Amino acid sequence: MNTRFALPLAAAISLAATTAALADWPTDRPIEMIVAYAPGGGTDIMLRTLAPYLEADLGTQIPVMNRPGASGEIAYTALAQAKPDGYTISSLNTPGFLTMRIDRKLRFDPDDICPIARIVEDPGMFVVQAASEFNSLADLVAYAKDNPGAVSIGTTGVGTDEHLAMLQLEQSAGVDLTAVPFGGANEAKTALLGGHVTAIGLNVGEFASAEPGQIKGLAQFAGERSILAPELPTATEQGFDVLMSSERGLAAPCAVPEDLRAKLSDAVDRALANPEFQEKARQQGLALSYQSGADWSAAMPERLARYEEIFKLIKENQ
Repeated sequence: MNTRFALPLAAAISLAATTAALADWPTDRPIEMIVAYAPGGGTDIMLRTLAPYLEADLGTQIPVMNRPGASGEIAYTALAQAKPDGYTISSLNTPGFLTMRIDRKLRFDPDDICPIARIVEDPGMFVVQAASEFNSLADLVAYAKDNPGAVSIGTTGVGTDEHLAMLQLEQSAGVDLTAVPFGGANEAKTALLGGHVTAIGLNVGEFASAEPGQIKGLAQFAGERSILAPELPTATEQGFDVLMSSERGLAAPCAVPEDLRAKLSDAVDRALANPEFQEKARQQGLALSYQSGADWSAAMPERLARYEEIFKLIKENQ
């Protein structure tokens, strides 16, 4: 055999096979959707609600797999290591996806992951048990001032929106709070109801869809009150400079061909425009806010700069 032609021929065959496989995408096998948090939280509910609409649009199956831990790093690492053929996608959540690169060495390169589409932007908030002595954020702050470190706040990990809200509150109110990380919002809520933490961070959508009589909100961290919780004052209204929201959507490896990522983004856009999906989203308190992957990516540097400033302020005052 003439070895001069062996390697080019092998490469050509491989390229042809890859092209043929992508030509069949996505109908020849399921697309695995990784969720970076435990079952029952806002991200998990959002994507399990969305998946059937994407399946119908794309003509394939989309099983949802939970890979919680390390504030999403476990899921993002799995996504970055997946074959870039369009058959593996993942949840993408900010601020966690952005902030994790600020304070630690990651097992994946964030530049290897590209947003497909933003689905939800949901303000953060702190909640306590319904029977708690605290009825406002001001009540919680007053207690924390008298009892440094005694107030524990359940979060879904370092650098998540709940954690950053806690850091902002510490800075704004001059208090010392204790962060307690959990694998997802549902785990944090279970701990709260069991009396293991003082308060937890949730998103307004998660609060709006919670079972009545279990929890109560202290403040929401939006510039103005969300339509999902119009009676709940903002932190700013109570005199505290805390602004934080969670963006939740989907991502794929950047090495996935751009046209496949565009098809996924368009399928998400069509699902969010479906009145049936919109009604389910309303019932579940999903604050729908679609952005294409390109637009979401373009907005991330500014958000990252803001989060870096929050971390910088905290470190300066330690």
